Amino acid sequence: MSRPAVTIAVWGVAVGLMVMILSVCIVLGFKNEIRQKVVGFGGNIEIINYQSLYNAEAQPIAFSEGMLDSLGRVPGVRHIQPFCTKSGMLKTDDAFKGVVVRGVGETFDTTFLASNLVDGRLPRFSSSAGSNEILLSQSVSSELNLKVGDRVFAYFFSDQVKARRFTVTGIYETHLREFDGRQVFTDLFTTQRLNSWEPDQYAGVEILLHDFSATDNLTSTLISRYNRAADSYGVNYSVQAISDLYPGLFTWLDLIDTNVYVILALMLVLSLFTMVSGLLIIILERTNFIAVMKSIGASNRQIRMIFLHFALHLVVRGVGLGLIIGLGLALIQKQCHLVRLDASTYYIDTVPIEFSWTLIIALVAASLVISTLTLIIPTYLVSRIHPARVMRFE
Repeated sequence: MSRPAVTIAVWGVAVGLMVMILSVCIVLGFKNEIRQKVVGFGGNIEIINYQSLYNAEAQPIAFSEGMLDSLGRVPGVRHIQPFCTKSGMLKTDDAFKGVVVRGVGETFDTTFLASNLVDGRLPRFSSSAGSNEILLSQSVSSELNLKVGDRVFAYFFSDQVKARRFTVTGIYETHLREFDGRQVFTDLFTTQRLNSWEPDQYAGVEILLHDFSATDNLTSTLISRYNRAADSYGVNYSVQAISDLYPGLFTWLDLIDTNVYVILALMLVLSLFTMVSGLLIIILERTNFIAVMKSIGASNRQIRMIFLHFALHLVVRGVGLGLIIGLGLALIQKQCHLVRLDASTYYIDTVPIEFSWTLIIALVAASLVISTLTLIIPTYLVSRIHPARVMRFE
């Protein structure tokens, strides 16, 4: 009967570790995908007008060339890009849609938009000339029944109504409803003119970092340098991390970690339960062996070490199987995207995978150490077995 017990114990450890590895890789991938999409719309950090925090419409803030160069040289900064925004309404013959037009210049990093482009091309982004070209999301184009090449009127309301006619050059889709449903892109020159701002005035500057984990530290550094400082027009700067601009979204991502902790705890309990049960069965089936060993002078400690070494051998086998299967399945999903998701619910259309070798090694090491410490307990059953009683029973 020990062979089924051994098999169940080994596969219990393997399945537990496999699920833990997949859970960590999937959650890391999911959080990384969502963060990258949010950062694509606003950078890791934004420096904006302090008054914009309390106004529905963005307020102008000036950035000199020297300040932009200084920001670009801050350690950890990958790229900086000024932007302007203007709230307006797109109108066709049959429908209308309120949007936020985001103007960007030739320094804008188009990698994110290009990777999510589903039709057409990107507009000609410029800070010195208007192109009258616009990039819409899939949801906005569907609502207004627009396609690439169509022309659409945009109306902007401030002291007076301003109208512009744009040509749709491209359509993008990120599946983030909060952004896709309202963000459209055009050139920086046009939005500055719509706002009646000076050439050095923007809604703010987006700062892209090499490493997302450095966002908080770099935000603190920039706050100490620029927060509440005044521009050439006497307006105060405000430094905001992306997590402060969209707190609900990032709080939701942090809550996902709780699910991972629950899964890890359940899988660890499953692995320990199968191993402890298997070891107890093996010990109980080997009572004759234990009795003989004790009768020839073996101590309880020596016999416990025999069973513990055997159990550790099973644990290592189970961990090895779980590691191979878990990494194999994760790699297949990362390369082939076999498991699909409903993008309208999960914001992405396939199960994402992100490898963190530090966490994977930590999971393997924790499984080995905790299993070893837990398996010491059932080996004490050896001390309850007395040679005389066993022989009399036989």
